[in-house]
Amino acid sequence: MNHTDSLTSQLLRMREAHAREPMPAWSTRATRLRALQALINEHRSDIANAINDDFGGRPAEETDLLEVFPSLSTLRHTLRHGRRWMKPRRHLPGLLFLPARNEVRPQPLGVVGVIVPWNYPLYLAIGPMIDALAAGNRVMVKMSEFTPNFSALFANLVERYFQPDEVHVVNGDASVAQAFSALPFDHLLFTGSTAVGRHVMRSASANLTPVTLELGGKSPAILGPGARFDHAVERILVGKLFNAGQTCIAPDYVLLPRARMPEFVATARNVASRLYPALQDNAQYASIVSDLQYQRLANLRDNALRDGARAEPLGDVRDQPTRRRLMPVILTGVNDDMTVMQEEIFGPLLPLVPYDTLDQAIAYVASHPHPLALYLFEQDRATIDNVLTRTLAGGVTINDTLYHIAQHGLPFGGVGPSGMGGYHGETGFRTFSHMKPVFHQARFNGAGLLNPPYGERFKRMLSIMLKRG
Repeated sequence: MNHTDSLTSQLLRMREAHAREPMPAWSTRATRLRALQALINEHRSDIANAINDDFGGRPAEETDLLEVFPSLSTLRHTLRHGRRWMKPRRHLPGLLFLPARNEVRPQPLGVVGVIVPWNYPLYLAIGPMIDALAAGNRVMVKMSEFTPNFSALFANLVERYFQPDEVHVVNGDASVAQAFSALPFDHLLFTGSTAVGRHVMRSASANLTPVTLELGGKSPAILGPGARFDHAVERILVGKLFNAGQTCIAPDYVLLPRARMPEFVATARNVASRLYPALQDNAQYASIVSDLQYQRLANLRDNALRDGARAEPLGDVRDQPTRRRLMPVILTGVNDDMTVMQEEIFGPLLPLVPYDTLDQAIAYVASHPHPLALYLFEQDRATIDNVLTRTLAGGVTINDTLYHIAQHGLPFGGVGPSGMGGYHGETGFRTFSHMKPVFHQARFNGAGLLNPPYGERFKRMLSIMLKRG
């Protein structure tokens, strides 16, 4: 049986299971969510070890902080609020339709597909699964072939904690991913690059499968004139160097006042040495996930230097190619013709782009593809509002980096080239639900007054409707 036949058979089994239970009770949904909790809690060290093996070195502390914690936090939040999200919501009808009543009834879509990237393989699998399961769906998950140890572990764990028609994990190479994205899911969520996202959307369109695309792009950090400078540099470096920059919402480049460029470099060196002392052998600094990604990043840096950029290393250390450890570097003297300023970096390279006025910085962001994230460091409220009004980004954090993704009450998603749709919290529940509108006509109502034949009574009623409707 080939990839497509096997995947199609699994999808049909899950569809049949959904048809037998199209509206799972909250108790059933909560049981599935608690199974995810148990999976994580009971195998936390196994998860960290597998991800560490895949990266060739990623600290367990970062896996706990950036994957385990947000996964468990999301589960707790969903278990607290999911029952309320399920309830139909009453809405008043228009005055002319009284005493009828309206409601919006959340209904599970059926079987949801999730395609997981390699950079945060636990959280970016668990997060969509939580929202889809809370909404009453069944889930098929395609793991990344670039994290083979964790992907195999996760498939094994899911088999132990779930029935095969509840959650099913798929592993395999790009051909499997292509077949997976072409399945007629009831909804498909993809997290990954913009280039691959185009292919996923094209495949899904053949089945009119609705998609949520969580892509990426070049997320800027803007240092406003009123920024707390040292604080801003520290928070940018923290957001950039977590997971060695392999984060879809990591600051990709920095826009800052031209006169403060040397100060930024000097401060960043001090910050980096404080965050990662003895960087050359510091086990808390992650490796690059693969030889392919390591070489891509090295080429981005080296090509920029060849074209006139300058490297400002954040420490007196050398790259370690055999361990895929790429040392963090600030790049100055960059321009838009360089590949490093055209592609999402996804690694520990940080270009600085100077501006002379804040309007120039805003115009620069606005003239480029909309990013997945934008970071602004500024204290003046009017300046903050000015930047928020004149720029468009998937999400924004003010005076820090990354944290908007961790807010259960905020949707997470991109805009334009950085994605479409969103999830997390109640937004995710709605993404994976059909919010079915229902109109309940009252027993005694005036609808018959509009029946043909259209005489004087109809004209009087229509006149009232046109004036008051």
